[in-house]
Amino acid sequence: MRQLPDDGMAESQSATPPSLDGGWFPATVPGDVHLDLLKNGKIPDPFYRDNEAKLQWIEKAGWEYRTTIDATKATLARENVELVFDGLDTACTVFLNGQRIASPDSMFQQWRFDVKARLHEGGNDLRIVFPAPMKAAEAVAEKDPWHSRTHTDPKGYIRKAVYEFGWDWGPRFGTSGVFRPAYLDVWDSARIKDIFVEQEGVTATSAHLDVHTDLLASKETKANVSVTYGLGAEQLHMDRVVTLAPGSNRISFPIEIAHPQLWFPSGYGAQPIYHFHISVKEDGHELDAKDAKTGLRSVVLRRELDKWGRSFEFVVNGIPVFAKGADVIPFDSFPNRVTSEKYRHILQSAKDANMNMVRLWGGGYYETEEFYDICDELGLMVFHDLMFGNNWQPGTYDFKQNIEREAEYQMTRLRNHPSIVLWDGNNETEDLRDWNGNGQLPPNVHERIWEDYLTEFSGILARTEARVDPEIPYWPSTPSADYEELTDAYQSGDNHDWTVWHGGADFAEYEKRPWRFVSEYGFQSFPEMKTIESFTLPEDRANIFTPVMKAHQKNGDGNRLIQEYMKRYFGEPKDFASFLYASQVLQAEGIKVGAESFRRKRPETMGSLFWQLNDCWPVASWSSIDYYGRWKALQYYARRFYAPVLVSPHVEGGTLAIYVVSDKTAAVDGTLRLRIMNFSGQIIKETSQAVKIDPLASKVYQQLPLIELSGANAADWSGLVGVTDLVVDGEKISTNLVYFVPSKQIKLPHASVTTSLTKVGDGYNVTLQAPVLARSVYLSFGELDAEFSDNYVDLLPGETKTIHVTSKAKMEDLKAQMKVTSLADAFSANVAAN
Repeated sequence: MRQLPDDGMAESQSATPPSLDGGWFPATVPGDVHLDLLKNGKIPDPFYRDNEAKLQWIEKAGWEYRTTIDATKATLARENVELVFDGLDTACTVFLNGQRIASPDSMFQQWRFDVKARLHEGGNDLRIVFPAPMKAAEAVAEKDPWHSRTHTDPKGYIRKAVYEFGWDWGPRFGTSGVFRPAYLDVWDSARIKDIFVEQEGVTATSAHLDVHTDLLASKETKANVSVTYGLGAEQLHMDRVVTLAPGSNRISFPIEIAHPQLWFPSGYGAQPIYHFHISVKEDGHELDAKDAKTGLRSVVLRRELDKWGRSFEFVVNGIPVFAKGADVIPFDSFPNRVTSEKYRHILQSAKDANMNMVRLWGGGYYETEEFYDICDELGLMVFHDLMFGNNWQPGTYDFKQNIEREAEYQMTRLRNHPSIVLWDGNNETEDLRDWNGNGQLPPNVHERIWEDYLTEFSGILARTEARVDPEIPYWPSTPSADYEELTDAYQSGDNHDWTVWHGGADFAEYEKRPWRFVSEYGFQSFPEMKTIESFTLPEDRANIFTPVMKAHQKNGDGNRLIQEYMKRYFGEPKDFASFLYASQVLQAEGIKVGAESFRRKRPETMGSLFWQLNDCWPVASWSSIDYYGRWKALQYYARRFYAPVLVSPHVEGGTLAIYVVSDKTAAVDGTLRLRIMNFSGQIIKETSQAVKIDPLASKVYQQLPLIELSGANAADWSGLVGVTDLVVDGEKISTNLVYFVPSKQIKLPHASVTTSLTKVGDGYNVTLQAPVLARSVYLSFGELDAEFSDNYVDLLPGETKTIHVTSKAKMEDLKAQMKVTSLADAFSANVAAN
């Protein structure tokens, strides 16, 4: 790898290390230029302090990758020799032995070239030249006669992950390179291009499948095509003798499976995976073989008229599923740094927090097979954006052809994954019709961009999906009502609710929303101190407004907004560390209000996906899990507010309404208990009643006038808390607290929390107890890494709570660094707890 000379970087030459000029350096494929420069010691850690700004010269340069292909006599003797790139980022020119063979322009397609005639025995020189990304994009934009009128961002003209150019949670690292595997594919008479297990009809009684095998033949070939399929050790076999014509051939095997084991979303059943093996033989000699796998399930996006408008709910195997989850962004600014362990940890964390869906956001890239395999295994449904994020797309004919090829390739690659339950055209592009001055464009220009939008997202991509993956629903954009007119009384489609945060509204605003499905809503927080320390020096941690802290906050006034909401709900934290902790509690409490409200509205609302699950670098953001995989308070809260059966007390006027929301498919018998107590534990009123909890429903099971609950303390609710418990078969399956005054009027006492740590099994148990109410108690161990069964817990007066901790650290070290923080500890005076 080397930097190209004379690439028009005059304005940034002073920032370019002179040692790079003309020099070649070892490179890793798959990889990218930033990681290669880092590995070769030519740049500092891009994530440290404010290094991001110092490394912008990299995207302004052109880069060249070079290697040697060793072609043996045996390789060249094969009938077909193809050079394959599974991912090139992005616009580039490929040269083989000095001759240009292609100019790929999309990182979202596989590129395959016939090179048999271009290779010679021995070493062959392969070069890939990447111009500066924005230069490549601008060169394409200049050819569009409408560009000067639509003002479409040039970066949209090449198919590259737009988050690389920065987002309000991520840095700008516009990188280049071979970011997916590259290899020679050699074959003779025929090769298997694809296997598609089309699920014509799936019920608990039978599964009607068509196993389609797409074969490419280089000549007329009489072949035996066989399929072996089944679940576990139970394997069945079918054969067909066919004559393959030169070019593409589709061979289909109709298969019926009686009483199939169905794939279910997490919380509704198991996730069995059926395997299919296709073999193609000629005269007993195997030409090619390929495996496929899938889970058997039916998926419907139910869109029916009802008293609220038109529904938006996923029905899987006949079960209306309330979607509980979060939005997923790229796992790193540099995709090739994402490990199997990181995929596993983040997605397992989603399941562990009772999520059943993730939305793959449209400003990144189509994920690796590993990502989808893990979602299949865990039962995490994927609401899958196509990779179009927040930009108007060009309307040129070349662009339309390009995105059709992209959609066909990616949907073909991914359509066997049972976790994918929706193909969505884009993220927020439909809303851009009137954003950022677009509404003030001349009428003919505005009409043109809207025509292009409809052609692309409700035309080209919709018809491609219907042809390639017909069993899965398609949706033009998120958010969208599929072009229906909406009113307060008629709602349809999905919604991104940013009245909180961007709109500055109180958390209670969520409770007023009539949405049918909420695919984005969120609130920011800071990561924990250990993550902050990974990119700062001590002087950077003076407060949240130092230059480095602001460099790791990409949402403009984000730090000020967190501070403003903090003062609105809690007050001013006493120091920097307390601010980090309190910001996480603030975020968690806010999203809890939204999530519980949306669940209580079932079936009017049938989805809650908060923004966002993960981070691509260490940053203040909306994530519930930080870049290093550390759970924030929100992730622990999510496990509670996404519980399969949730008790949710809610003050409505002068009444306390106690809801129970159930995702269970059968009725549940339990006991609902309410205690009104002061912060010292004195019980003011207590009730207990047997309840039969309706399946797949939200319902009020108890309504009590507030005047009946306060007893002698009717005049002062600021020192009271309502504790609701739901007990099933002797186990407390959900507990929730409710306060009766605005947050800042709640008078939390200082809580002296006692701890004991004992060795248990594979880790340690930490038992916590306090004589008075302690809110959002956070257990930590300083510099030591640990995983917690729970955290940010509420301690009721005199009651104990045990947290299981796993850590490689020694017991004495854990004891020495153990720290417990409650919400009252973060402030100099008594504060509110939302």
